[in-house]
Amino acid sequence: MKLCNILAVFALLEGASAFSVNSAAARTSTELNSFSYLSDGSDVGDSTISPGPGAGGAMRRAAGGMMDGAIRPSWEGKIPTKVQGGSLRTWSLDSPYVERVQVLMKTDGRPLNANVELWQGPDNTPQKMGIYIEDGNFRPFNCIIETPRGSNAIAIRNTGHLEFPLDACVEADVDESIGNGAAGFVGSDMKRPKTIQGGAIHTIPFSPAVSSVQCLLKTDGRPLNARIELLQGPNNNKQVMEVYTEDGMERPLFVILETPGTGNVVRIVNTATVEFPLTAWVEPYAVEPGRENYNSDYNRDWDESANSFFFLDR
Repeated sequence: MKLCNILAVFALLEGASAFSVNSAAARTSTELNSFSYLSDGSDVGDSTISPGPGAGGAMRRAAGGMMDGAIRPSWEGKIPTKVQGGSLRTWSLDSPYVERVQVLMKTDGRPLNANVELWQGPDNTPQKMGIYIEDGNFRPFNCIIETPRGSNAIAIRNTGHLEFPLDACVEADVDESIGNGAAGFVGSDMKRPKTIQGGAIHTIPFSPAVSSVQCLLKTDGRPLNARIELLQGPNNNKQVMEVYTEDGMERPLFVILETPGTGNVVRIVNTATVEFPLTAWVEPYAVEPGRENYNSDYNRDWDESANSFFFLDR
């Protein structure tokens, strides 16, 4: 009888320990909480993604003409999240100290179709992008999204069919560069920017020696509506981005376009009306080793390429 009582007491103690709080498993304030939803809205689980290296500081150094490996779309050491076709994946930023994130996406060689949105509070989407890439492995997606004032979330929806999944990775910038804001994107080594009026188009050709291009779009505080296209050949779109930003100064767009091969041309279209101009910087980001002294005629000063600047027919 006494043995039975002792066993009953041990059973109660063991059951009570299941309700104790495990402090070692508590989440830190800089982690990204990830949730996945199917196309019908059902939840398929959640996970916690730890922030990676400081992408914001690396991007500012890259924008200043310096190379840095952190902003390169390298997937080594990263655990990507699989986003099936027609499903939605979200990353919530619990910490108000995370002011920008780096978003990486790729496929196994198939086309990439996705919508990337920044959520801030209920029913508020201050920034969103529609992305198409012909080959998500040859030209992976790599951009920076500003997330000021906390309570933000990154949502990635795979708009492709079920047969076209994609891998996504969202890394928070939690290094010492936090706090400089969007003003730190423009470095002293960057050339004079180009103002693109509403409804205008500008094209920039690049040498075959340029393996990737950096593009920065911003405004003076007004909304930003633009389309960025990477062409290789006449009207042959390899990558297309439709961009909307509620405030182009607080949340500028910085993206790196992979430009392998020859005949690469970047085309920027200001899809807004004439009252909403934008400012653009488009310059080489990475040059193939041994070809640093490539023909600079490809990258003429923007003022000299007047023939590439014209207005849309309305």
